[in-house]
Amino acid sequence: MRSLFIAIVLSFNLFGQSNVGYLFEELPNDSVYNYSDNLHTTVYPQSWVSNNLSISNWHSRKFKKATLNFNPLLDLGAFYSKSFNYRSGLGLNFDGTIGKKWYFRVGYIQGIFKGDSLFIPKSFVDQNFKKIEGFGDLRGRFSFTPSSLFNFQIGLDHQFIGEGCRSLFLSDYGRPYPFGLIRSRFWKVEYTVLYQFFREIGGLGWKMKNAATHHISFNATKWLNIGIFESVVFQPKDTLLNRGFEVEYLNPVIFYRPQEYSIGSSDNVLLGASFNFKYKQHQLYTQLILDEFFLSEIKAKSGWWANKYGGQIGIKGRFEIFSGKLFYRTEYNFVRPYTYAHLTSGQNYGNQGMTLAHPYGGNFMELLGEVKYQRGNFLFKLFMSYALQGLDKDGYSYGADLYQPYTLRPYEYGHKIGQGLGNNSFRMVLTGAYNISKSGRLQVFFENHLRYDSALNSVSYLPFFGLRSQLWNDYRNY
Repeated sequence: MRSLFIAIVLSFNLFGQSNVGYLFEELPNDSVYNYSDNLHTTVYPQSWVSNNLSISNWHSRKFKKATLNFNPLLDLGAFYSKSFNYRSGLGLNFDGTIGKKWYFRVGYIQGIFKGDSLFIPKSFVDQNFKKIEGFGDLRGRFSFTPSSLFNFQIGLDHQFIGEGCRSLFLSDYGRPYPFGLIRSRFWKVEYTVLYQFFREIGGLGWKMKNAATHHISFNATKWLNIGIFESVVFQPKDTLLNRGFEVEYLNPVIFYRPQEYSIGSSDNVLLGASFNFKYKQHQLYTQLILDEFFLSEIKAKSGWWANKYGGQIGIKGRFEIFSGKLFYRTEYNFVRPYTYAHLTSGQNYGNQGMTLAHPYGGNFMELLGEVKYQRGNFLFKLFMSYALQGLDKDGYSYGADLYQPYTLRPYEYGHKIGQGLGNNSFRMVLTGAYNISKSGRLQVFFENHLRYDSALNSVSYLPFFGLRSQLWNDYRNY
């Protein structure tokens, strides 16, 4: 499940605050639905949030012009899948401010695990201790806000763009990555520039790749937000050239597609648009992603392989009911074959073997729904999804796995969603949880996972219980 929790978003004149919110699950008691025409809620985490968003601090020190907070981190869980499995991690998180313009946050969990691949931590570094698999999960960011117009950040973390459970632009399902970010707000516009540094396994070690991303958020009215997205992925070094971070892409006010053509590159450019309609406590949201296409081929309905695009439409909202609060969402996503893929792993839209957008990659359609009910410290969640995806077979790529080059396609025309080895999948996650801390960041939980895949003729049930500090999302619903 992809959702985000940002509790109190302040208005435009408080943009100068240095605090940065957390990527977090969207819950029934969120107060992010403060619909002024100066509010932008599509790019997460927010960087102008209230001090009230700090977690319940285990230890805090105040100095003349700075604060420093320490908090222990827990990631303890166990589940049964043919044998007893576990995930055990302990760590520390500290954050603070320096004056009114600087904010920093660093969290690290060291742990070990055994079990189903769905529960493997998506950490920046994997570790092995003889016969035990381990992980070191490090996240952090440093933020500088010199004025009410600009915010600058660097760190090792995720970003998320969108209002949905999933995102076709940029998601936080995979592993964190180093980044630099510039964000500006003026009039009814918020402009974000993101420089990302990825890597892939290749040869004898890691091979680096980079990306530059732009996002414009425009509040046309109090009820309508329009977003424009573009991203370019490129290799800093190949067999012919060592160009580092392409200087042409450092320009924060260019369009990547014309720039790509001007430098004669084969870099991977994606374009997108979003429309979000708000009414009281409800929201209708959409995304459209374009990787590559020719209008004449679309009109001809030829199923040409290079018509690569996807779409999303969803509705979400919340009610107060039975002395508690309820959140609902229903969402439909589709992505055509070969979207996000390229010639090599150094040019596709992925990082460390995982997609940067929707967790299914390409060649799929998905319908999902979720309901969450919160009363006091108790939280109950139900997530259900159905997906059709065409998997690879017979040595050919049918467009699902973006780490397979599109040159392995079996034919030029007639491509459609679900081609290849068709897999109908069903996911259901029923969760009961109790928030131990007042902020809800420390939680004891019990999850019930039911999964079905027709291509594997597989039905499985996984009960999972544990105790965790929820400072970043840990998805297990795909």
